[in-house]
Amino acid sequence: MRNVVSVARRELRAYFDSPVAYIVIVSFLAVAGWMFFSTLFLMGRADMRPFFAPSPFSPSMLLVILAPAITMRLIAEERKSGTIELLLTMPMRDSEIVIGKFLAAVALVAVALLLTLAYPLTVSSLGALDWGPVVAGYVGMLLFASTLLAIGILCSALTENQIVAFIVAFLISGVLYYVYWLQFFMPPALAPMIEFLSVSFHLDNMARGVVDSRDVVYYLSVTAGALFVATYTLGRRHA
Repeated sequence: MRNVVSVARRELRAYFDSPVAYIVIVSFLAVAGWMFFSTLFLMGRADMRPFFAPSPFSPSMLLVILAPAITMRLIAEERKSGTIELLLTMPMRDSEIVIGKFLAAVALVAVALLLTLAYPLTVSSLGALDWGPVVAGYVGMLLFASTLLAIGILCSALTENQIVAFIVAFLISGVLYYVYWLQFFMPPALAPMIEFLSVSFHLDNMARGVVDSRDVVYYLSVTAGALFVATYTLGRRHA
């Protein structure tokens, strides 16, 4: 556990020692805030669901772009520069390296989400706000983001090129996000399977204030699977 914390602290410091963290946080707050409040004033009621609910143009969609951008350098850059070899010579497991980097990326997104608490506080000042769905929505957003970040780390472990890692992670994340709306154009027999595979379907459930164990298990399973494959890939690279 000490090694995981050490790697996470190192990566988190690298984020905030460069413009990356500030660009990610400011961009997310600005664009997400504009998307949410423009919808809020059109609805005319105190409701946070538009902030959490997936749609082709929503704050959650921003994470489909930001997650690959945050993770693309985590392993790819270290492999290209050779610094990954230094990490691998230290007394730590490949899994500790991968999990530490993953936790640093999750912490960065969690900071951005934490700052958006200003949105429900603002909404609550405009009318009666039900905080139950708000809490469920934030849990859903964090699980959703964690899954996309794990996919990004896997893609970063597969290549030494950051741009390739970003593009592949963005394509995979985008397919898992937008496939939710393709179910309406597919045979009825396939629709439930497509719906279940989509990260948007499970986020939409939580956006309604429903924390279902099936949604939590889905996110945790995909996250764990992506991190496992990333660890395996990293191990094969230096075997």
